[in-house]
Amino acid sequence: MQIEVYNMEADESNLTITLEAVCDSFSSLLWDIEYYQCGSFEVYIAANPQNIEIFQTGRIVGRDDDNQHFGIIESVLINTDIENGDYLTVRGRFLMCLLERRIIHPTYNVTAAKAYSEIVREVVTQNALLSDNRRIPGLSLGTVTGTCWEQTATLQISYTNLMQWVYTICEKLGGTANIRLVKSSGEQYRMEFDLSEGTNRSIMQADNPHIIFSDAYSNLLSFSYAEDASVERNFAYIFGQGKGDERKRTTYCDGDEPTYLDRYEVYVDADDISETEQVEGETIPIPEEKYLELLRTRGSERLVLPKTASESDIAAHNTQYVYNRDYFVGDYVTVQHRRFGMIQPQIQLIGMIEGFDQNGRSLTPTFKEA
Repeated sequence: MQIEVYNMEADESNLTITLEAVCDSFSSLLWDIEYYQCGSFEVYIAANPQNIEIFQTGRIVGRDDDNQHFGIIESVLINTDIENGDYLTVRGRFLMCLLERRIIHPTYNVTAAKAYSEIVREVVTQNALLSDNRRIPGLSLGTVTGTCWEQTATLQISYTNLMQWVYTICEKLGGTANIRLVKSSGEQYRMEFDLSEGTNRSIMQADNPHIIFSDAYSNLLSFSYAEDASVERNFAYIFGQGKGDERKRTTYCDGDEPTYLDRYEVYVDADDISETEQVEGETIPIPEEKYLELLRTRGSERLVLPKTASESDIAAHNTQYVYNRDYFVGDYVTVQHRRFGMIQPQIQLIGMIEGFDQNGRSLTPTFKEA
């Protein structure tokens, strides 16, 4: 596996990307792919004039064995040490971080039910693809896969960070978003914004081969599990525009209304959701029921499930299940620890830190209860 470093130059609509260097002599590499947030990377490499010239902020880092994830160098740290030598620590995040440079403006409003795939793509288009100073050069809409993106909603959103909002929707639906580089011709590239969904490979389904990590199969090297119910919020009181008793309000919960000790309430201030919308240049009021539906959508985004996290070390060189061939970040798998009598029959792989150093390759996954 080799690290590729590219120089990126952008004009109004194109990306010109040139390969600056190919490196396979680094001390360590961490490649952290995340499902519900922007992934990151870290390169630890000897500091010398050549490497300092190569690893500059703003350049792109890729791997010759991964055509889905490309990072932007955001920080470079030089450390000098008489005993251990001089080293560079190069850190950055994957291309989705480009969306963090935009907020949602002007207000995006949908009062008739529309698929989330259309909503997200329209918001990204409005704030990052239009041909003005806000445009991210070379970015275009890519593919949509997964039934979760077919869910519909009405919503209104404004002045929220674009990347954070996209990942909020991803976590709500169970899907993910990614920006990848695609070569057009010569040194011309484009960035494609994709929406996708993980595959169920757990024992709770019969369509795909089962992926089971277990101490009994010698592919689960270590195991930790934590649960935190203090963060749960399952019933929302949402308040929109207006003053005092005239303020528009509604409630939201997922399924049957929770009661007694099972009820965890949250207040949602949705005063930014306007009671009017623009239709063909004319400002008209939003019917009350449609406005309340907008409030309920906002409330659904503020509910929080009990926090569970499971981190493990799994066998990196296991021939039974090969990462990025038999299973991927976002998939649902089964984790079993027979010594503790614990089984998580359907749990989602939401992150994978792939590490390379003098000891070889390691895989550290993060799981989340489905």
